[in-house]
Amino acid sequence: MIEYKGYIGVVDFDPEIDLFHGTVINTQDVITFYGASVVELREEMQKSLEIYFEVCEEQGKVPDKPFSGIVTIQTSPELYGRIALNAARRRLEIDAYLQEILEKAVSVD
Repeated sequence: MIEYKGYIGVVDFDPEIDLFHGTVINTQDVITFYGASVVELREEMQKSLEIYFEVCEEQGKVPDKPFSGIVTIQTSPELYGRIALNAARRRLEIDAYLQEILEKAVSVD
């Protein structure tokens, strides 16, 4: 992964063009870049994002921000009750408890 101004790019190799292809993943807008090396990928991601910022400014659009960190879910009252009870047993707010659970669920072992 590559990071620039809070935006995160992931990279795959494209054998058809013999280059690495990157995509910014933490925005709703499509932002891509190509490069033959890590240095080039970093430079091209920065260029792509700077062009994106310029185009947004020209169009009077606010650039899509990297993900906010806010997750909204709907669940059954029963599941919500179990979550609240488990959080209370651990003396945690529900948000802090869910943060711990999600961290464990997506951690790399």
